Amino acid sequence: MLDLIIRNGEVVLADGPKKIEIGIKDGKITVIAEEITEASADILDASGQYVLPGMVDTHVHISEPGRTEWEGFETGSKALAAGGTTSYVEMPLNALPATTNKAALDLKLEAAKTQNYVDYAFYGGLVPGNIDDLEELDKAGVLAFKAFLSSVGRDIPGDFESVDDFTLYKGMKKLAELDQILCLHAENSDITSKLEAEFIREGKVSAMDYPDARPVFTEVEAVQRALLFAKETGCRLHIVHISTSEAVQEILKARAEGLDVTVESCPHYFAMSAEDVEEIGAYAKCQPPIRKKAEHDKLWEELLNGNIDWLTSDHSPCTQNLKTEANNFFEAWGGISGAQNNVDLMFDLAVKQRGLPIERFVELIATTPAKRFNLTNKGEIAIAKDADIIFLDPDESYTVTRENLYYKNKHSAYEGRKIGCRVTKTILRGNVVFDLEKGIIGEPKGELLTK
Repeated sequence: MLDLIIRNGEVVLADGPKKIEIGIKDGKITVIAEEITEASADILDASGQYVLPGMVDTHVHISEPGRTEWEGFETGSKALAAGGTTSYVEMPLNALPATTNKAALDLKLEAAKTQNYVDYAFYGGLVPGNIDDLEELDKAGVLAFKAFLSSVGRDIPGDFESVDDFTLYKGMKKLAELDQILCLHAENSDITSKLEAEFIREGKVSAMDYPDARPVFTEVEAVQRALLFAKETGCRLHIVHISTSEAVQEILKARAEGLDVTVESCPHYFAMSAEDVEEIGAYAKCQPPIRKKAEHDKLWEELLNGNIDWLTSDHSPCTQNLKTEANNFFEAWGGISGAQNNVDLMFDLAVKQRGLPIERFVELIATTPAKRFNLTNKGEIAIAKDADIIFLDPDESYTVTRENLYYKNKHSAYEGRKIGCRVTKTILRGNVVFDLEKGIIGEPKGELLTK
């Protein structure tokens, strides 16, 4: 006997949308058919909507413990649920201490276990001095590891640190032994740090100056270096939040030569150009920077041509004062609160406005990241998969306001933006956890996902 039937929607399967029904039992998809007849099951009516697998967001910063005033598991997971995400992987920063050893991971596990409204997993960090901790973190179940080639942290004890080349080399050798993926933030920190200092001395501190202080070649060079190290060590590699077409092309060349490498980007690199950031201000500051219009357009071509593997939010929240009380754009905190506007924003921009096939959109937000991180029960609507499902109304437009947001700090680079579709329901393992009319529903049901 089924618990739940979803009917009357356009269900998006691997080969495209179909007018079919979904039967759910004990949190799993057990029936997919043109018509399901079972009187005892509850019915969810998806009339006029697409039925998609929930997003698998592999790049989320929750700052608990240590910086919980920036974002906690409760508020962050509510925002993810409201935006159509049903699973996420949490980065090893910006919590204090950073997740670079088992003791720090245990603190995070304890904080997370009763607060998540969606399923969750964790990264371990690769930093100078923690090579000997990587195996223990791997055994504890982290899905992957993260390192920074760019500058990071604030010189606070326990904060995250960027890797030097020797740490990167030795760490990649160890992770290759563990058959783990290393996710890399790729920017040349020596050049960008010194360029930024030079720009500040010269008084060039506007939003339009910022991408010039972190030029395209600094991302490309860091990507090239990481690919060379991956070739030498055999480490599986994933390049996060790429912002330039040239870097994507370097990754594609390496893949053609046999390297096991994937690449992600984020909605903000497609939704905004630097010219837009000039109007929005520091709420749209991030690293790598949002590029100027010509580079922005090239990145769109990469996405539409199938050259970017998946999309993530890079949700990197902070308190409002870190955005508004800085003396200039360069001094403001770099990070965008974006977890609540991944699915709707990119569906509008890519599917509705640019004609991206909806089945390709599903690969970008769910199927490909689930496969890459071996989340075998996630990422698609198929028999035996977890019933992680969202409803999206392609015709319901709305404007993003602070009142809509579930973040602890209710600011967003998208405030005031009109989005031409909307997530109306989020289902986690057969349980409705978000409804547009009712909001967040019930107690946290999120479960830990491990390797």
